[in-house]
Amino acid sequence: MIDNGKVLLIQHLKGHWDIPKGHMEAGETEQETAVREVKEETGVDVEIISDKKSTLEYTVENGNLKEVVYFIAKKIGGEEKAQETEVSEIRWLAFDEAVEMLTYDNSKELLRKAINSVEKNLRV
Repeated sequence: MIDNGKVLLIQHLKGHWDIPKGHMEAGETEQETAVREVKEETGVDVEIISDKKSTLEYTVENGNLKEVVYFIAKKIGGEEKAQETEVSEIRWLAFDEAVEMLTYDNSKELLRKAINSVEKNLRV
């Protein structure tokens, strides 16, 4: 999620920094899931600004493979409030700071690609 040249990151209760994400509910599209999860985790309302999506796959602690789909979104409203059951902190960071703050290398690479895409579109 972007707003005024900054990226919204969350710190999970376990301590790692990441991009908001979550599980699809029955009947939801991937985009609906993304919008809902950002709202639930951060209190921020967003609008997806590109149909282009990025996917990450990784293995979780129990050995299962997890696939996460991300979209580029912009803030359109809401009031920032961390979801107490999952999120300990929310931060808006400049692009470079956000990449450095992320805990996992695959998230860093994903964010770099998203930032390049956004900056390219702003120059056009």
